[in-house]
Order: sequence, then structure tokens, then C-alpha cells
Amino acid sequence: MDEIPFTAVAKAGDIPPGEGRTFEVAGRLVAVFFDGAAYAAIDDLCPHMGASLGSGPLCDGIVTCPWHAWRFRLADGAWCDNPQLKVEVFETRVVGHSIEVRVPPARPVELPRAE
Repeated sequence: MDEIPFTAVAKAGDIPPGEGRTFEVAGRLVAVFFDGAAYAAIDDLCPHMGASLGSGPLCDGIVTCPWHAWRFRLADGAWCDNPQLKVEVFETRVVGHSIEVRVPPARPVELPRAE
């Protein structure tokens, strides 16, 4: 299997501390956050109702969904109220002045077959 490449999504400094932005990478929506020291990336879609986590507030490594206040840890993607439910976390790095993320392609959706 080929190694998944990193993709540049923004310039360092484009995301203010305590905020996130949403980018399309490999056919997926990815939320990238800056806590003032480091960047982190997770799946942008809240599993509850599909809101954009990238537009939610960030505090102490936890992003809060702007629709219904579900909270997710950036470190491991776990929902704070039940850590068994998680959103995907993506490797993030800064190279030169670029923020880069490594995101696998979206998995194909398999629909049930009509019988």
C-alpha cells in the first residue's frame, strides 16, 4: 500500500490561536486547529448531527460542536461524554511556513442491496 502523502492546507499563522478552519483534503472535510503552540487536525463532521467542528470553539485541547455542544478531544478524537465514540485524528506538521495534514482518502460508502 502506498504511503499517504501530507497535503498543505494553509500557511502557519492563518489560523488564530483558539480557533479552527475547515479544509477539503482527499475528498474529506478536515478541521485544523491552532491552540497557540501546535496545530491539530480531526474529522470536521460531528457524528451527532453533522455540524462542522472546525467552526467550534477550542479550549484546553477540546473543541465544542457549535450546534449541540458535543465536546471532542483533539489528542485522540474522543467524545468527552463517552470516549468510546471518536472522530478520526490526522497527523499534522508544519514544514517551512505550511501547515500540512496526512489524510487517508474517504472510505467508499456501501449501500444495502435491494433484494
